[in-house]
Amino acid sequence: MMQVYFQNKIFISGLVLAVSSALLSGCDNSSNSNGSSSNSPSEPHTQSSYLEKYRPQLQFTAAKNWQNDPNGLVYYDGEYHLFYQYNPNGTGWGYMSWGHAVSTDLVHWQELPIALEAKEDAAGKIPEMFFSGSAVVDTNNTSGLGEPGKPAMVAIFTSYYPSDITLANGKAIAGGTQAQSIAYSLDKGRTWKLYDNNPVLPLPPTGYEDQFKEFRDPKVFWYEPEKKWVMVAVLATQHKTVLYSSPNLREWEFMSEFGPANATAGVWECPDLFELPLDGDHTKSKWVMIVNLNPGGPVGGSGSQYFVGNFDGTAFTADEASLFGSEPPAGTIIENFEGNYNSVAWAATGEQTGAYLSQGNNPGQGGVSQFQGAQLLNTFIGSDNTTGTVTSPPFKITDKYINLMVGGGNHPHDPASTLERELPAGEPLFSGADFEGADNVTYSELGWSADGDFINQPASTGTILDQQQVSGFLGARLVNSFFGKLINKDDGDNAVGSLTSPAFTISKPYINFLVGGGNNPYSKENATAVVLLVNGEVKRSATGNNSESLNWANWDVSEFQGQQAKIAIIDENSGGWGHILADNFIASDVAAKPISSETTVNLLVNDNIVFSATGSDAEALSWRSWNVAALQGETAQIRVIDNNTGGWGHILVDEIVQSEQPKQTANWSDFGSDYYAAVSWNGVPDGKRYWLAWMSNWSYAGSVPTTPWRGGQTLVRELKLQTIGNQIKLTQVPVESMTQLRDKPLYSVKEQTLLAPGDKLLADAGIQGQVYEIEAKIRPENATEVGFMLRSGNNGEVTLVGYDALAGEVYVDRSKSGDSSFDANFAAKHSAPLPLQDDKTLKLRIIVDTSSVTVFSGDGDVVLTDLIFPDPASTGIEIYSKGGTASVDSMTIWPLKSIWADK
Repeated sequence: MMQVYFQNKIFISGLVLAVSSALLSGCDNSSNSNGSSSNSPSEPHTQSSYLEKYRPQLQFTAAKNWQNDPNGLVYYDGEYHLFYQYNPNGTGWGYMSWGHAVSTDLVHWQELPIALEAKEDAAGKIPEMFFSGSAVVDTNNTSGLGEPGKPAMVAIFTSYYPSDITLANGKAIAGGTQAQSIAYSLDKGRTWKLYDNNPVLPLPPTGYEDQFKEFRDPKVFWYEPEKKWVMVAVLATQHKTVLYSSPNLREWEFMSEFGPANATAGVWECPDLFELPLDGDHTKSKWVMIVNLNPGGPVGGSGSQYFVGNFDGTAFTADEASLFGSEPPAGTIIENFEGNYNSVAWAATGEQTGAYLSQGNNPGQGGVSQFQGAQLLNTFIGSDNTTGTVTSPPFKITDKYINLMVGGGNHPHDPASTLERELPAGEPLFSGADFEGADNVTYSELGWSADGDFINQPASTGTILDQQQVSGFLGARLVNSFFGKLINKDDGDNAVGSLTSPAFTISKPYINFLVGGGNNPYSKENATAVVLLVNGEVKRSATGNNSESLNWANWDVSEFQGQQAKIAIIDENSGGWGHILADNFIASDVAAKPISSETTVNLLVNDNIVFSATGSDAEALSWRSWNVAALQGETAQIRVIDNNTGGWGHILVDEIVQSEQPKQTANWSDFGSDYYAAVSWNGVPDGKRYWLAWMSNWSYAGSVPTTPWRGGQTLVRELKLQTIGNQIKLTQVPVESMTQLRDKPLYSVKEQTLLAPGDKLLADAGIQGQVYEIEAKIRPENATEVGFMLRSGNNGEVTLVGYDALAGEVYVDRSKSGDSSFDANFAAKHSAPLPLQDDKTLKLRIIVDTSSVTVFSGDGDVVLTDLIFPDPASTGIEIYSKGGTASVDSMTIWPLKSIWADK
């Protein structure tokens, strides 16, 4: 669904658009509000207050601009180095460089100048970007890059060459190449020099040369038994890691490959390989292979998985217990879509009638894989344009879980939408409100005042050049600002400008209109938005949802009836999804409902959707699990809905099985939504292993409501391998120095305390806060659920961290956690299986920051990391039980001091 925002502020534009001098106020073009489109050179590090709304107080974020993957984690001479993917010029992805920060305790961080910076050449092009990688300290000077008393710190990274280039050393590189290069520093990482003979590994291994655009993310470490350097990198779309060795960091020899295995729904990225003692016994050590992937994580989008096994100096071999096949779990099959339409007997509507069964790829489709048996349900009928529903016969829910395989488009269910495609009643706001006209009619000729690149631009007739298919507009024309290549710019998104309508009188209580394109709200810089101007002030605004499918939005304008107004369509963004689609502005007595654009599979009870899943924009199916323990005994149906006619406008479903267990597809490092590109430090003293990850998800990373920064890193965690329930698991706890942030406890329970439904244990004690830590040991006893209500407020905001005793799952529920308008999937509940301890207790350690919740449960084997964006005034804390009485064995709540206290 499109995102609609209500504001009361002056219409401003980072482009200083001359919509009308009467409509414009001043604008902030400071370096802190540059977008990813900025061509300005990077500036020195600027101090931040570190008190901005949503700014993490416990986790590292750069003072400004975009950051993602952690890179080059290495310890040297008392400092832990954190490099990271960074855009020096804006808050969107681009100009990929290596930012840099250091810490002496893995808690407090000092941001340093950029280490490796992507810069434009004389022609305004970027010849090389610095993608993810690692760093080592070459103590023995194997590389020959060090000097006496100054061992080289060597960074090994992926060089990305956007265009064909011949380097100064004579090497010819094809555009789009991802190759491995090195740089070195002789002053503890403060300044860097690129190696003259880069790239040191220009192509993937023999047999994979065609993967030169998907060969990246080298993690390098010293392998002491054979006195050599080892690199693990990825062939991203092949779902493989590849291992190399080198005597000197400059010359590399291919050794082996690993994969595909376990989770493969998305590309593999950011690998790691390290050794850990098992249960603290160094004589029984095991090796751990880390593979991050996107999409296909445990809750959709990005995720991090691990494999436990052995490394012999040449190849990594995963233990059998660490591998999971794609076969269905034990249980009762609801449907596997084998047979014909009579035997399957699902009721279909629309174009799905007699067409939903498929043996893989349908005509015009490619890549359908990882389904079971010979057939599956596939709503791609000739193209993405087809729509319809497919509904199962009724069945009784008998088990704790319904497991099913899902693929196809990522278009979730919106309960406020309708499946009907009727045109809302009303009349055009003004002549030209529907953008219809003669061939090549310009927006100006239709009565709109054009500015920037919109000047003399013809009204769009739909999809432009290499744009994904545009759908959902009415008539023959619409506004589509993806026309950059039509005016000789590098990309369709590079076009910027605005359109302003003629003045009209607001005569009806609602304005309905169609909107699509990028999710870049007017409330932020680099907007792609539609706004309502009344007396020169922005009173309403809307943006797209990163979709080329337009959908209905509505504004309640009853308070402005009788007043003069204008519509402005703004595109200030030249980054990814930096365009806006709009059509048909209608005055109406009723609010238009958005038309569902979902591609979903849903569980219905009493004809109400109680669970819903969508694809990951991938033709490979992957397993999903619904916890239906509370619904056992109910009669239900499965309904597949395809109401999308745009890109990825189809859904794939197979093998629906009731089971007592969720289908395990991977060993997940974290079961939350916001733990990606996890990687560990090299060279840590005492053989300890610390790591952290990017705290975001590619599903919405570019849209989160933060400024002047976007993206950050998670809490640093210490890793161990432990035997838990006869299984070897990777366990994590916050780095020990985190405890130094604790202040005097807010609340403590040292004797067993009963907790009945409705008790207000913490509220009665007046306990509240924004940044704090909870350690608790709880007995669910006869409660069906028990947990904590965090960051709660009078506006209904709350984040739940709890335990579902019926299903045996720990969860974070952020469905009402605060602002989620930037992504339709953000407001959700994330769960993970967790048996109680042997003494029937639940162990939780919860760390709450201004915009995140991190949950360490059990023995640290189940962790969930989730972003949240609550109102700063939402500070309530409460413990609750449902369905019966629980007891609290122990609990302590500490306020935590900011890591930026000295800033």
